[in-house]
Amino acid sequence: MLIYLLLSIFFSHSQLRTPAPCDSIPTLNQNIISFVKASMNKKVGTGECWDLAAQALNANHAKWDGRYTYGTKVDYKSECVYPGDIIQFERVYIEYRIEGGMMKNEMPHHTAVIYEVKSPGNFIIAHQNYNNKKKVVLTPLKMETIKKGKVTIYRPEK
Repeated sequence: MLIYLLLSIFFSHSQLRTPAPCDSIPTLNQNIISFVKASMNKKVGTGECWDLAAQALNANHAKWDGRYTYGTKVDYKSECVYPGDIIQFERVYIEYRIEGGMMKNEMPHHTAVIYEVKSPGNFIIAHQNYNNKKKVVLTPLKMETIKKGKVTIYRPEK
């Protein structure tokens, strides 16, 4: 009887502590977003795209390889993506319709921070050195508009 009571208490409490999927943004990601917010419309480092991610990670003592691996890989199709995750573009070509026209964009080698998750695969990204602007800006990104290339999303880690 005592074992049954202890097991029922354990399982009821463990179920209460389980957060809903994708609801709780990791603390490190929250800190990275705070860094990005403070950098909005400013030039970070030399103004290169990767400077924003690198300095946000370094300011928060996150582990990364010092090149283009910014943490643990995240499969955006099957895992939660959070604001503060880092996104790396390689040879990416994007095409989408806007206001009756066709917009095309290429990102041969580009780094950004996911600023907001609107829905799965639909993000607002923060980046610089985009369209020849060396200041941090926000732009939308729908993964479905990527026609070719490779995109890797990383979860920062301590």
